[in-house]
Formats: sequence, structure tokens, C-alpha cells
Amino acid sequence: MKRAEKIIKKKNKEKNMAKEKILVIVTGGTIDSYYDGTKDTAVPREKSILPQFFKVLKLYDDVSFAQVCMKDSRSLTTEDRKKIVSTIDSAKEKKIIITHGTYTMPDTARYIQANSKRKETIIILTGSMIPLEGFTPSDAPFNIGYALGRVNDLKPGIYVAMNGKIFSPEECVKLLDQGRFGSIFGEKK
Repeated sequence: MKRAEKIIKKKNKEKNMAKEKILVIVTGGTIDSYYDGTKDTAVPREKSILPQFFKVLKLYDDVSFAQVCMKDSRSLTTEDRKKIVSTIDSAKEKKIIITHGTYTMPDTARYIQANSKRKETIIILTGSMIPLEGFTPSDAPFNIGYALGRVNDLKPGIYVAMNGKIFSPEECVKLLDQGRFGSIFGEKK
């Protein structure tokens, strides 16, 4: 019995050492908002609900969080984007997911690409058109799951993960009339 326990402990230790480390940088946006009927719009929360959501997922990866701000992406400033880049550049993790509002997500992706010194890191921006909490269905759980799945197989670089697709910062655009993201180059055949 003791030998079996030692083998199990050794295997568990090896599994823990093999865990990937992922940093989730939180910036607000619809994904982390609630619906305010008096304003007839989604309003970012003061504190992110994403850490609680991730606990429910029981991931094998080791996920940590850094809340940079909680804003509608149309309210993000150059200073906010500088804080995002600073958080990226000072992170130990080589896999980073950024939750972000959809309106200016491509702008922030391009800003990070132009200003971050981290070239060996996989950085994925994702968000949702519908808040994570309070609405069913919401695209938030899928987009988070898709970003988590892709962060383990992409090459280092900056990406936007929305609607089951990966976009480069140069091509990414929010298609308001379709309620989804697309490429300025059109659909790949």
C-alpha cells in the first residue's frame, strides 16, 4: 500500500510540474458586464467575475489574473493600453489571454503588437457580444474556452479569438451588421 501511495504522489508531482501557466489580463468589456436597465446597456462591473468562472472550469492549467481596468472598450485610453502592455512585458507567463470589449479589441491588438517587447509570448484577446453572467445563451463561455484551447497550440504572437476563429491584428474587424468578427481580407476558401 505504501509503495502505491508513493507512486501516486510521484505522478501527481510530475503532473503539477507539467502544468502550463496562463495569465488572464482583465480589462472589462461586455464579457465582464451586467445589464443596466436604466441605461439600456451593458455596464462593466467594478470587479471581474472571471476568476469565479474559471474556478468552475477545473482547468489543468495554472491560471492567474491581473485586472488592469474595468471599462467599456470605447472608453479605453492610451494610458490603459500602456498598462496592458506593461502587464504583458512584466509577466512571467508565456501564455496570456486578455479579456476585452469588442468595439476596440482590434485596436488594442495592434497597439500591443506595435509596443510590446514580448515576442516569445502567445497573446490572445477575446471577449463577447453578450455578458458572461445574466444572459443565456452568451457567447462568452465559448470564446473563453476557444481562447484557452488555442493558447496551447499557437506560435508566439498576437491574436484575436472570436466566433471560433483566430485573427491576426492586421486583419481583424468587428462586423457590426453581422454581430461577429471577420477579416478585412474576407473569408478564406
